[in-house]
Amino acid sequence: MMRSFPRPLLAAGLTVGAVALLLTGCGAAPTSSDDAAAASDFTPCAVSDITGFDDKDFNQLTYEGVKAAADELGTKVLTADSNTEDQYAGNIQGLVEQDCDFIVTVGFALANATRDAAQQAPEVDFALIDSTVTDAEGAPLTLDNVKPVLFDTAQAAALAGYLAAGVTKTGAVGTYGGMPFPSVTVFMDGFADGVAHYNETHGTDVKVLGWDKAAQNGLFVGGFDDQIKARTLTEGLLDQGADVVMPVAGRLFEASAAVAEERGTDLAIIGVNGDVYDAVPKFRQYYLTSVLKNLTTAAEEVTLAAADGDFSSTPYIGTLENEGVGIAPTHDWESRIDPALLDEVEELRQQIVSGEFVVESPSSPKA
Repeated sequence: MMRSFPRPLLAAGLTVGAVALLLTGCGAAPTSSDDAAAASDFTPCAVSDITGFDDKDFNQLTYEGVKAAADELGTKVLTADSNTEDQYAGNIQGLVEQDCDFIVTVGFALANATRDAAQQAPEVDFALIDSTVTDAEGAPLTLDNVKPVLFDTAQAAALAGYLAAGVTKTGAVGTYGGMPFPSVTVFMDGFADGVAHYNETHGTDVKVLGWDKAAQNGLFVGGFDDQIKARTLTEGLLDQGADVVMPVAGRLFEASAAVAEERGTDLAIIGVNGDVYDAVPKFRQYYLTSVLKNLTTAAEEVTLAAADGDFSSTPYIGTLENEGVGIAPTHDWESRIDPALLDEVEELRQQIVSGEFVVESPSSPKA
């Protein structure tokens, strides 16, 4: 029987086609969901980053949460789907002009555009997914109408790192990121901590390739849509002996899986954000697990709070304890893993929740 680690419950999962997203073909014009006539005068809205709301990943998971809240409220969602970075500011402004009460902006790339819009429209509340706001000099900035929605994914990534160290047959595991943003490197830090804890527990010397936690540097694609560069990084990790790889780069894990398929290698891939086993079934044989952000429930929670007049700028922080983060089941790998290792992963989860074991990352969000 497949073991399921305690993990976030995704409101609608990631089944392809399960959600009918009525999104714009261009970035500038917002659209609305096809709900019946609104029963509330509260209008929630959302702006995607350049991968769009149909990415079956970060943006879609967030949208599903806002949509679930809108359905509960009996109202409509207005959305603006970004195709390029230069559309962010205009998309947000377009929603402000559509009289949105609450605007969810998805991802750190929208942080500056969110800050600027919030300062210009203090009557509108914002939730910024996976980022805080800073001033023009990069110093932390708190705005009364911006709520950061953050996730301490280092905690969950430590579980994945421990699992990876227990699964590897070569003694080397790897990771790479899209860009060196805190919301990316926090995964890599946790992964490294999990491997280190496994080594300490078992007296092993599993190597982490692609990330030096002490130096805070490693392998990065330079974006989240360059499949060729992702392939190159994956090939380099495999050439160095890695047989488990965690790409922290949106949908670029598909490039890693494609390399494994072409080489005929038994690579184990760890996904991030949502359960990649559901998102991209084509490569299911390669998925060891996924490090999850409960984006759907977080987005629904903050949207409903705003609708109820309970908005605050206090950050939402997802942890293992509140199930804001977690890891997915091991699915097709279940039968290949020693049950004792899975028990150890669960024990580590409990130790992190209790505070007995602390995962440390300079990128972990602070309340």
